[in-house]
Amino acid sequence: MAKFDPEIHDDNPPMDAAFMAGMKPSRRGRPKLEAPKVEVKIRLDAKTVEHLRGSGPGWQTRVNALLGKLVASGQI
Repeated sequence: MAKFDPEIHDDNPPMDAAFMAGMKPSRRGRPKLEAPKVEVKIRLDAKTVEHLRGSGPGWQTRVNALLGKLVASGQI
């Protein structure tokens, strides 16, 4: 195995205090939402949940959209 030669690998900056001072902390995960959703627990009839889940992935998002439309229209 070849020995490490710093003259060959001189394109990497030294990790000294000046280098570290210029580093920005990485933000992981999703960005914060302006209006984050609130987790709630609601009890529904089994047949209702079966029907909603049977409509495929994204059923909770669709239920949220329908409820939002009803609220916006003043129906509930």
